Amino acid sequence: VKNLLITNRNERPFQPFLGANLRGLLFEPADALTKIALKENILNVLVNHEPRIIVQDIDIKDLADQNAYRILVKMRIKEFDNNDTVEIVLRRLR
Repeated sequence: VKNLLITNRNERPFQPFLGANLRGLLFEPADALTKIALKENILNVLVNHEPRIIVQDIDIKDLADQNAYRILVKMRIKEFDNNDTVEIVLRRLR
């Protein structure tokens, strides 16, 4: 799941639509529209490319003082019927 989220589109050969393209949204204004776009990208890539999980919640927190976003994805793994979380911190590097 983490690999899908940190992959950009057109990054993998022969799979141009694989990836959430989150780095492309890092330099957008930190507002509600950017959070919605991040959440939609995450949900789309997980629904389309990871059928073994069910996404329960996506929490995005803007860390403006650190120029970053903290993304927490809560999911249920179908095969084992247990819950798991993945946390990613996206930072803007200068």
